[in-house]
Amino acid sequence: MFTIFKTFFWLGWISFGGPAAHIGYFRQTFVEKLQWLDDSEYAQIVALSQFLPGPGSSQVGFALGYKRGGLGGACAAFVGFTMPSVLIMLVLAMVSSQVTDTALFQNIVHGLKLLAVVVVADATWGMYKNFCQTKLTAGLCVASAIALLLVPSVTTQMLVLLTAGVIGIRFLKTSSDAPKETFKPSFTPLVIFAVLLLGLPLIAYTVPILGLFNDFFQAGSLVFGGGHVVLPLLENILGDQINQNAFLTGYAAAQAVPGPMFTFATYIGYQLSDTPIFGALVATLAIFLPGFLLLLGVLKNWQQLATKPAVSGVVSGVNASVVGLLLAALYQPVFTSAVAAPIDIALVIAGFYLLKKLNVSILWMIVFFVGAGVVNCLNN
Repeated sequence: MFTIFKTFFWLGWISFGGPAAHIGYFRQTFVEKLQWLDDSEYAQIVALSQFLPGPGSSQVGFALGYKRGGLGGACAAFVGFTMPSVLIMLVLAMVSSQVTDTALFQNIVHGLKLLAVVVVADATWGMYKNFCQTKLTAGLCVASAIALLLVPSVTTQMLVLLTAGVIGIRFLKTSSDAPKETFKPSFTPLVIFAVLLLGLPLIAYTVPILGLFNDFFQAGSLVFGGGHVVLPLLENILGDQINQNAFLTGYAAAQAVPGPMFTFATYIGYQLSDTPIFGALVATLAIFLPGFLLLLGVLKNWQQLATKPAVSGVVSGVNASVVGLLLAALYQPVFTSAVAAPIDIALVIAGFYLLKKLNVSILWMIVFFVGAGVVNCLNN
């Protein structure tokens, strides 16, 4: 259990770049380096996280922890991966914009965003080689990427995954020798989710902290598409409960720190509660909880279904489409938010060479890109 926590805790400090970058870091760590699972199993988890509301990359981490160590492993993975971001957001909530507005901070973050471009590009290429080996699967990847680049929305994402699944079941079905398993739904997490979703609004007014928990639980239950989507949704739910400047400062901080963007809730919870640190932790737990309950409810079933011949085609089609989603994310927001000048693309090319040809570890890659950010700050 401690190994799971330690691994995710380390990733929590270095995973800059948003959900797509997190998926790249996870693949490099758990598929390539530690070999906890293969690319096929990993792609199934990523695909499932795209279908469910909640923090997509955190759900992938939670599922990886669950696969390795059961529910305890899942919790260890969540705490480990989220703790660094929570701690940073708490500090930023205390000091506000005094740190985030400095040129040094912005340039270091920019350097780490360039590292995210390298990591996501590597993950995209590696998954493409595994899941897009035929003309049809390569076509599904390309079509998915084109659709999301032209019409970037959660609706488009769901439609391309569903379409890929339908095409897969028609043209990509394969036989399997895996033993047949009984389908056993995990009702308990789903019941807990339904009770909280429907019951919390009835009692939220009784105690302020329940109201805070309810607001963030509702937000976490309704978000498809990850951290960028939860920000405007929270703004609508909270209304005039929070000062607009404080909200925007938290928004900027959430995009700058490593780890899941859902820890934006940490910053807002701190601002809204009479007991700031407790409020921050309550808001953080509330916004992550719905996605994890839903994941627990279907994760075992998803893995069972993926072994059945009737579903193998769906899995193949969706896996190819997921590569397309990652390819689209490589451009927007990962590339567009990081690469703004020739020196940026030069650093990305150098980083890709260091990673793939010289096998430089992630630790030294971080040193390289942080150093590049510091040098850029000094030159300006």
